[in-house]
Amino acid sequence: MKKPRLKATAKPLASVPQTRDECAEMINQIGRVQREIAVDQAAMNDEIAAITDSYTGSITERTRQLKLLQDGVQAFCEANREEMTEGGKTKTIGFVTGTVQFRQRPPSVAVRGPDSVIDFLKRHGLDRFVRVKEEINKEAILNEPATVAGVAGISIKTGVEDCVITPFEQELS
Repeated sequence: MKKPRLKATAKPLASVPQTRDECAEMINQIGRVQREIAVDQAAMNDEIAAITDSYTGSITERTRQLKLLQDGVQAFCEANREEMTEGGKTKTIGFVTGTVQFRQRPPSVAVRGPDSVIDFLKRHGLDRFVRVKEEINKEAILNEPATVAGVAGISIKTGVEDCVITPFEQELS
């Protein structure tokens, strides 16, 4: 037997003011609610900062302690690597409490001053090492909309209007 499908409930309708005075009052309420949100966000951020501050010292000390322990284990394993990896046959060393693995990272490329490197590669016929990225020039399309009219996949949106409500705020001096 199939479960009955439940239709999604409709979004609640906005309360629509019926007069200018009601609209002005709603704008006033919008400003108040925005300020309440800002106060809540500030309080939340203050609490997060206090929690972060209360743990920073112990985390810093434990991180330092962890680094010392890791460096010690690494030094021991590197000093005894030949024996513990059976002459390099394995890359993993097993202990009762865990494992230590020696892993080779894949090659990577670091580039400092990419503009000068690209210029050098181009001047010396090494263009194959320069990637050219093609992308649609939307600014040019907006400047010449008639030229691309009818091109499949391109549509130009115009006349989109937003309603921006800005409650007046009084700054304290």
